Amino acid sequence: MNSWFYESLYRDLRLGLKVKRSLFSQRTPYQDLKILDTHRFGKTLVLDGIIQTTEKDEYIYHETLTHIPLLCHPNPKNVLIIGGGDGGILREVLKHPVKKVCMVEIDGAVIDASKRFLKSICAGAFNDKRTELIVDDGAKFIENTKVKFDVIIIDSSDPIGPAAVLFTTKFYRGLLNVMRDNGIIARQVGSSFLQPDEMPYSFKRAKSLFKFVVPYLISVPTYIGSHFNLLFVSNKIDPLKAPLARIRRGYKLLKPKTKYYNPEVHMASFAIPNFIRGTLR
Repeated sequence: MNSWFYESLYRDLRLGLKVKRSLFSQRTPYQDLKILDTHRFGKTLVLDGIIQTTEKDEYIYHETLTHIPLLCHPNPKNVLIIGGGDGGILREVLKHPVKKVCMVEIDGAVIDASKRFLKSICAGAFNDKRTELIVDDGAKFIENTKVKFDVIIIDSSDPIGPAAVLFTTKFYRGLLNVMRDNGIIARQVGSSFLQPDEMPYSFKRAKSLFKFVVPYLISVPTYIGSHFNLLFVSNKIDPLKAPLARIRRGYKLLKPKTKYYNPEVHMASFAIPNFIRGTLR
């Protein structure tokens, strides 16, 4: 095939990947779903024309979004994932001695395609006996569930289309109701450079309900703009005071090991540049 795929979320900026072949394409009830085999980054999941993950750099996002909240928590046993249809977050959560992981993904077609084409990312996580997989709207699940969770990870796309509801004050209020007293929430909140309003938008809404709302950062080559914001949210746990010794002990127990995350990266992720700090005032 040897054509080019361009992510054109912005009129003045495009990210291009050279494509060997298109592996899968489907218009689901929620979005346009594609899986492409690219030259440099391997198999790539694309939703509504936007790159969600690739085989070659997925671990940066999945490991950082997962292990920071799980290793900050003293004893995470019951974990909720909202979104995450490619299975990468689920794979990383299952490296911990958790009892149960409930994953709620609105689009079952993403899960099916990931099981078929992105086996290196989901790595059999959907078949783990600790996994409870629910195909449903994450916001509706939060409204109706009676279960309380130690850690909640929101692996959503941008606040447009089916993911828009996951960025509202109502949704944050719902999260407060389903997390344990010492629970933690972690999520992505957009590109530092190209979506500068997304972090303060989420920060303000979370801060109205939670004591600790702390940004942290990653850099992912195929996320347009590269520099991306994540958010740590809790009422009891300050990630800046999490004992490094405990983080190191927990890290040593992870099986299999990580490719990007380690305790030093954990601490460094919370170093926030001035231009981002300024937006949060």
